[in-house]
Amino acid sequence: MSSTSRAYQPDASESHVDDSESDLDLDLGELDPVTSSASVPHPAVQNSQWSREERHIDQERNGRIPLRNLRAGGLRGFGGRAAGRGGSARRGDGDDEDVHSLLNGEEEGSKRDSAGSFGAIDDDAPLLSSGNGQGRRQPKGEGSSMLKFSSRLRLPGFMSATSSLSTLPEDPRSEAEEEHDPTATRSIFVGQLQSARFPPNAVSNAKYTPWSFLPRTLYNEFSFFFNMYFLLVALSQIIKPLRIGYLSTYIVPLAFVLAITLGKEAIDDIGRRRRDSEANAEGYTVLLFDDTMPEMRSKSARRAASKTSKITKRSSGARRGPSSQTLNNSEGVDTYHPLQQPSANASEVIKKSRELKVGDVLRIGKDQRVPADVIILKSYTNESAVATVAGVSRPALSEHAADQYSNLVDPISVPPIELTTATEIDAKESVSPKNITPSTDAAGVGETFIRTDQLDGETDWKLRLPSPLTQSLDIGEFVRLRVNAGKPDKKINDFYGTVELLPNLSHQYDPHIDKGKKRKLGGASESLGDGLMEPAPATESSPLSIDNTAWANTVLASNSINLAVVVYTGRETRQAMSTSASRSKTGLLEYEINSLTKILCILTLALSFILVALEGFKSTENREWYVNIMRFLILFSTIIPISLRVNVDMGKSVYAWFIERDQGIPGAVVRTSTIPEELGRIEYLLSDKTGTLTQNEMELKKIHVGTVSYANEAMDEVASYVRQCFSVPSLSDVNQASALVTPSSVYITSSMATTATRTRREIGSRVRDVVLALALCHNVTPITEEEDGKSITTYQASSPDEIAIVRWTENVGLRLVHRDRQGMVLQSTDSGRVVVRVRILEVFPFTSEGKRMGIIVQFFQGSGSPVSTNEEGAEIWFYQKGADTVMTSIVAANDWLDEETENMAREGLRTLVVGRKKLSGHQYREFSSDYKQASLALQARDAGMAKVVRDYLERDLELLGVTGVEDKLQHDVKPSLELLRNAGIKIWMLTGDKVETARCVAVSAKLVARGQYVHTMAKLKRKDLAQDSLDFLQNKTDACLLIDGESLSLMLNHFRDSFISLAVLLPAVIACRCSPTQKADVAKLIRTYTRKRICCIGDGGNDVSMIQAADVGVGIVGKEGRQASLAADFSIVQFCHLTKLLVWHGRNSYKRSAKLAQFVIHRGLIISVCQTVFSIASKFEPVALYKDWLLVGYATVYTMMPVFSLVLDRDVDEGLANLYPELYKELRTGRSLSYQTFFIWVLVSIYQGGMIQGLSQILVGVHGTRMVSVSFTTLVINELVMVAFEITTWHPVMISSLIGTAMVYFGSIPFLGRYFDLGYVVTLEFVWKVVAISAISLIPPYAAKILRRTLKPPSYRKVQGL
Repeated sequence: MSSTSRAYQPDASESHVDDSESDLDLDLGELDPVTSSASVPHPAVQNSQWSREERHIDQERNGRIPLRNLRAGGLRGFGGRAAGRGGSARRGDGDDEDVHSLLNGEEEGSKRDSAGSFGAIDDDAPLLSSGNGQGRRQPKGEGSSMLKFSSRLRLPGFMSATSSLSTLPEDPRSEAEEEHDPTATRSIFVGQLQSARFPPNAVSNAKYTPWSFLPRTLYNEFSFFFNMYFLLVALSQIIKPLRIGYLSTYIVPLAFVLAITLGKEAIDDIGRRRRDSEANAEGYTVLLFDDTMPEMRSKSARRAASKTSKITKRSSGARRGPSSQTLNNSEGVDTYHPLQQPSANASEVIKKSRELKVGDVLRIGKDQRVPADVIILKSYTNESAVATVAGVSRPALSEHAADQYSNLVDPISVPPIELTTATEIDAKESVSPKNITPSTDAAGVGETFIRTDQLDGETDWKLRLPSPLTQSLDIGEFVRLRVNAGKPDKKINDFYGTVELLPNLSHQYDPHIDKGKKRKLGGASESLGDGLMEPAPATESSPLSIDNTAWANTVLASNSINLAVVVYTGRETRQAMSTSASRSKTGLLEYEINSLTKILCILTLALSFILVALEGFKSTENREWYVNIMRFLILFSTIIPISLRVNVDMGKSVYAWFIERDQGIPGAVVRTSTIPEELGRIEYLLSDKTGTLTQNEMELKKIHVGTVSYANEAMDEVASYVRQCFSVPSLSDVNQASALVTPSSVYITSSMATTATRTRREIGSRVRDVVLALALCHNVTPITEEEDGKSITTYQASSPDEIAIVRWTENVGLRLVHRDRQGMVLQSTDSGRVVVRVRILEVFPFTSEGKRMGIIVQFFQGSGSPVSTNEEGAEIWFYQKGADTVMTSIVAANDWLDEETENMAREGLRTLVVGRKKLSGHQYREFSSDYKQASLALQARDAGMAKVVRDYLERDLELLGVTGVEDKLQHDVKPSLELLRNAGIKIWMLTGDKVETARCVAVSAKLVARGQYVHTMAKLKRKDLAQDSLDFLQNKTDACLLIDGESLSLMLNHFRDSFISLAVLLPAVIACRCSPTQKADVAKLIRTYTRKRICCIGDGGNDVSMIQAADVGVGIVGKEGRQASLAADFSIVQFCHLTKLLVWHGRNSYKRSAKLAQFVIHRGLIISVCQTVFSIASKFEPVALYKDWLLVGYATVYTMMPVFSLVLDRDVDEGLANLYPELYKELRTGRSLSYQTFFIWVLVSIYQGGMIQGLSQILVGVHGTRMVSVSFTTLVINELVMVAFEITTWHPVMISSLIGTAMVYFGSIPFLGRYFDLGYVVTLEFVWKVVAISAISLIPPYAAKILRRTLKPPSYRKVQGL
């Protein structure tokens, strides 16, 4: 916890020498031989020229502890600077060139010869067989040219064996490996070919594969009753006694329906695959390692080495070591010493995300998405510009300023880092040509931050650290690393593993061993020449935890470059394992239509049976009575219109077209075009918080200092106070720093404010204290970057809240310009001078349990001369800020804190209480001593350390003020949520963020109404407490429930039914700390229990499972990725677009589909009634009334366009739909397509069919073409007029389709001589009979409709005032 511990010396080389010499005095006989690490040389090494010598040395080493480990341990304990800088002091100038070439990808490989390199094949645990070794780079000349030529020309296999130069340039990873068991642990060799095969690193949101598409889609289609019904009807026409018309009459419509439906599914899935391929094609920089010791290889290894990757390499030659420069002579012949080379050379290639494999080493930069689960090996800070302090670049600080740092007081027994000329020069030397330095602290551990909001929904950045073993390791030695990881797991907050550095047996050289050092081995000193010694072949190991990982779909947030090894890919990543598989979604309307068709089938069967029974079950025309029943069933098959699916599916495509081209919701994409009408049936909306309701951008909106509150424009007054307080006069010498401000400094007023009242001076002093506290009490680090030639400062921290507060202090006049683990520097924005310098003594970071963070600092006084902590004049302060729930008991008694925090909470602000306490030098020394003792405890360490902090620091803090930070909401979130609630939609917020954060956002977004009781269930672990909480909530069903993930898990495991039955009644539910799996479980539980339509909306990868589990999934295109958008059924850009998607497009889609479905049923039912009347008049003979073209043309050319034009109808305009969201409530009842409306249409169809066919037979006769011409013409006119009666709002397409269809029909009559009596059609008798029959069939239903509308007007007519 101490930020100053493990400080390193400015000159570590001497310490290194002393430490290593001390090892020589150890008595080897006293060491425990059990702890030694015996090694068996690699077979390839045994066959080499060194094998005999190495076997002898290995025998000498058995039973002894490798002294190198002891020396390294001594260095770590001493805080050696060499570890802190990754060994840069030992590597010399070669590092600058190597780091520069590796991390910036310069084409330097061509400038270096590499024949003298040697590789990792000599390891004691062989990673590759001799046949799988990676190829070395060829020297310039003919071989190089041939290799380039062969990379473009694929030769036959028999030719590749004849010459190493003509070997096929294939990727060695393409060879088949053994499939890895996902339930077993894995050992990963970094940068090497793995012995097992792992899943490909590909993202897939597709529902089908090329092999499963037809079986799954056909199964889904024929699971609907009417599709299966028509299939059986079509197959029945193969049987001759059942054949009524042409076989094509029944087969073609069914095939057409299936083609339309399967085509839509195929188009949707191809679109998903195309979007997946875009994500999978994202390029990433990968380090490839090649051997550096060809002479050590066997013949078979040399043949395999001629194989090279298909991918074009950008060589960056990351060679390291004290003598890592490439040795070129004037003749161009390579000379080398094998002991001066690293284990491998690294080169950079660009790989697509889907081509990444386990073991690949990635180079990831700022704002780059992590494509797979990785372990961070090394971190570099990209220092493109040096932080400026008081207008002076830090490397050019004056002696006086440097002395200020060198004279900083020391913490207990820990030496400080001195900013001297030597350290400044050393700092310059450690910087690469591109200003890239290892981002390491004093212990040699790099730092990087990642954003995980796309994974777990948490807004706080997470600190990640490479292992000290890998951070200080040369890149060329990565091939010696082995990572041991557990089996794939979906727990995103847990990981346990180890990383091992394997011994380098081939050349026996460790770059961490200085030249000239000699090791005693059995009393004799062994040397390999040139002063280089042979280290013991021991395996170094270091533990790995969640702090060393970056899971797939997280984003690198800090300004650094990270080298990371891939450990899990594809479906084995945490992200994929927390995501449920895609499923085919079917709308509720489909199931309702399916139920209605079953009723129609029963009616058809009953009608067929009745007609045969009325005939007395007699056999006619050599047909048995049961054959007649089957023929009647086929004749009446039009009752269940096969065109119903075609019309409904085509209507859905039209709705999707409307949504995607709506200017009010730009960027909307319909990814699943089969369920748009589901948008009109939503009852529960489950929403993510971060990135969905909020922008994840914090802003300090209000601050209260005890007597006065500042917000909005009043912040200018705070800025004026800060200007007065920190406008300190400069000293006479311009080279010296200005006088510094401390909390004990006298409040300074400007000349214009000399008459300030005492109250104003007190307020100014309080403002100064709280601003200073906020500027110091944080974990923020300023980062300066170069953009377009300008120096831009950004802030880096684990929490956006802290960045918002530091930005606010900068806006009011106090800027953080420098921070490291030793101190901070604050600058006045008004004068540009440094006004505050502090030494950081201790930092107590924020934790979810503690809900507070603190810092102990020592101020520089006067002109910058520090005072030692041993002196009582040392100005040491403890600052702390935290949630009001914990700070209330820590700060001194007051009468305003509770009231102000409640006021800010009601405004939806995240409150932080700020306090301070002054410590004397004696108090600090006592605390530091006890704190250090507590940190050494083996048991209950955290509790002991917390107790020391409570006893010494967290008592009677001086209350400075309260801040209110707002998490900016997305555009128009408040009115959108209010409109959705008025529409009768219950809203749940599911987030992975903290309880306090979720509560504040719920209040600010008006998800929780003013004054509404919020019942909190947090950290419930006992079933009795959970039951009590449920019992209490039973009597408060108007309350809002706030529950965390732990309590939710308890409820779902033990009180599932009682919890969900109560939760669905509440107006709002907020679930915090939810894992992606829990989100999906909640969605499935609500859907299963209520059988209502669920809509889930989110923007992150952690929302994908929830979105796919919902009936309707809506994805928002997020800042950090499109995972949710790609997996969703509908994609939008902003949350406010959801209201239009539901209230307007959802309403229209459902109402139109319901009207269209019922009218298509009516169209099929009326022609079946006509057939029934004709069959009765024909003495119950199963003879067709309309044959062939008349039957097909009626359902297509003569009625389809007018009926389909109903998809353009609307009952209200968009303004009324938004003004009266209560209209949306009616849609959930399903009244637009219900059994009531269905039977009304059945009665209308029976009446109209009976009138048309009965009157035609009465007026014209039962048989003959004259009757058919009158009956069919009346039937077509009836349908066209009925369409006109059903239209609420006319559209030009409707008018043109009606008129056009009528013209097509009457224009086609001359071509219907086979079915009509054309001579009779042109007579006046035909005309008046058609008009009379049409009037009788149309007027009564229309009159009944007008009467019903008058007596009980629908809601849309009420709001229209009609």
